[in-house]
Amino acid sequence: MMYPLVRELAVDGIPVTVSCRVLGLARQPYYRWLNEPVTAGQLDEAYLANAIFDAHCDDPEFGYRFIADEVRQGDHPEVSDRVVWRICRDHQWWSAFGKPKNRKATKPGAPSHDDLVRRVFTAEAPNRLWLADITEHRTAEGKLYCCAIKDVFSNRIVGWAIDSRMKARLVVAAIEMAVARRGGDVAGCILHSDRGSQFRSRKVHRVLARYGMVGSMGKVGAAGDNAAMESFFALLQKNVLDRRHRWATRDDLRIEIVTWIERTYHHRRRQARLGRLTPIEFEMIMTPQTATAA
Repeated sequence: MMYPLVRELAVDGIPVTVSCRVLGLARQPYYRWLNEPVTAGQLDEAYLANAIFDAHCDDPEFGYRFIADEVRQGDHPEVSDRVVWRICRDHQWWSAFGKPKNRKATKPGAPSHDDLVRRVFTAEAPNRLWLADITEHRTAEGKLYCCAIKDVFSNRIVGWAIDSRMKARLVVAAIEMAVARRGGDVAGCILHSDRGSQFRSRKVHRVLARYGMVGSMGKVGAAGDNAAMESFFALLQKNVLDRRHRWATRDDLRIEIVTWIERTYHHRRRQARLGRLTPIEFEMIMTPQTATAA
């Protein structure tokens, strides 16, 4: 916008008529802007851009269509996908999974927490150290994502969430389930994960702060920094995900995952590290009150 320049030139003694003629501007729109430098439309777009930015920060992997869905659920129910795309383009708010033209490769996001675990996957009591990660698998209807949280003390999956979209809310739902299953008193518990954008989101930070938990993150591309969680997903892959060449529906796969976790893994799969006990048996022997509350 050239109107501020015209105003500055007028202060320096250059007539508005001359400045507008040189810059190819009409005078009447300039005078209207001078009376109201920020129009109602510009103010509305600023509020919209702020809402779009909040949605982008909460779920950096979202493209403009998903961001538009989020914004329409708030104070901008009538906004179009096209307007959201234009604002995202103008501010270069790209999806973490997108590849805009002429954009140089960027480094992975900085960790929002230090690595407090350093590959020492042991705990002397429940709710001292939880591990979290997300896996995905294809079905005929599209991908299905599963976020799981494991208590290192007993290797029990204390929380899980399954959805068709990999959003920060997936992690939040798993944390909420884990906290509820453990009776709500988890202050001081460390939640260790990788540097995925979902775990770095503000939604996850807020839920950790709400329950007095502490975040921890490993290095980029270092699977060993969350090896204990990777081993659980390897079992899930072998025992559930790869049992069929192709899953017909998301619901079919969802039911199989939940059934395997709650019935087989917790109650039937004995583990050498637990003295050939299942996670539920180990908790009942070592901490009966925890097993009862869960």
